[in-house]
Amino acid sequence: MTPSTIQRASVLGLPVHLSNNYVGWLCDRIEAGQGTTVVTINAEMAVQGEQDPQLEQVLRGADLVVPDGAGVVLYLKARGYAQSRCPGIELAEAVLAELPRRHWKAWFYGGSPGIGDKAAARLAERYPGLQFAGVNHGFLDEAAIAQQQQQLSSQQPKVILVGLGVPRQEYWIEAHRHLCPRSLWIGVGGSFDIWSGTKERAPKWFCDNNLEWLYRLYQEPWRWRRMSALPNFVWRSLLERLTK
Repeated sequence: MTPSTIQRASVLGLPVHLSNNYVGWLCDRIEAGQGTTVVTINAEMAVQGEQDPQLEQVLRGADLVVPDGAGVVLYLKARGYAQSRCPGIELAEAVLAELPRRHWKAWFYGGSPGIGDKAAARLAERYPGLQFAGVNHGFLDEAAIAQQQQQLSSQQPKVILVGLGVPRQEYWIEAHRHLCPRSLWIGVGGSFDIWSGTKERAPKWFCDNNLEWLYRLYQEPWRWRRMSALPNFVWRSLLERLTK
């Protein structure tokens, strides 16, 4: 791996961290026993972070905020930053790929019943030696939640991936990271659905041309309400640049 360094920038006043080797930086942190929370930000989340004080606090308190969305990357490039998009699903999987040779274990939380288990099984086939300290779906009752927290505290998995959707997963991580203070926590949205084979990720052409959002809208038309934040993001970006 190339040397891992982090540069700090901002999008609409919110922090974003730039690097050509996020995985190396994160693995160095795990190796050193430094607890780390990762947020993958897109245009929708940036606008929401402006409007929601709790989400803004989470974003400002995260150890690493990665530019996931195409809009965020274009915003950065317009301001002179040569940063590529880093999809959260790719970042999380690249970290998982590092676990077997380091003898670290992962934990999955979120998704519908059975989805996380199927995702874990398929990933273990892809990366022989990948081990899981636990897998929990996102519909636990109070007793199961209490048991999950006890197991997290005792198992201390190195990597904890939470797929509860934005911003619920970010709030959950913020509230529970104390259970594993030396672990890496990443909110992964619907990645378990993709890894399990339940849903398909956008074809490569869409991803390469910053149109993955359009394919997701085709798969899940209800997302149009959430994506209505995109015009606001573009307007705010232009206004901010003109005023400066």
